[in-house]
Amino acid sequence: MKPRLIFGIIFMVAFTSLVLYNFSGSIGTYVNFEEAAYRSGSSTYVIGTWVRDKPHGFNSQSRSFNFYMQDEAGNVRRVVYNNAKPQNFEDAIQLVVKGTMKNNIFYSDDMLVKCPSKYNDQSLEMTAAESAI
Repeated sequence: MKPRLIFGIIFMVAFTSLVLYNFSGSIGTYVNFEEAAYRSGSSTYVIGTWVRDKPHGFNSQSRSFNFYMQDEAGNVRRVVYNNAKPQNFEDAIQLVVKGTMKNNIFYSDDMLVKCPSKYNDQSLEMTAAESAI
């Protein structure tokens, strides 16, 4: 075999391995808080809603935002988000937090806040206006 062909094959295998290794770190599993407790040490995603009647706020000593969240299975846990409160947090209809569970507290380093879409509201208004015609 020619040296260029061998070098090309080695390069392609190394590049593919590198891409797969980097991509595997970004893949997470969606679980509830109970399952996240069993997977301690590994990063997981939990989908849920903010429990508004429980205490929440920013802790200036630890520089984290603390709140309570209820997952889709009905489990309520305290979440410590290692960042400031997102601007649209109060408007959220659903939260996705990424992190690990330790001592019944979910420590999150990333959060996705899902708010109601303004486009859905506009389409409802258009449908109501069209039905009135």
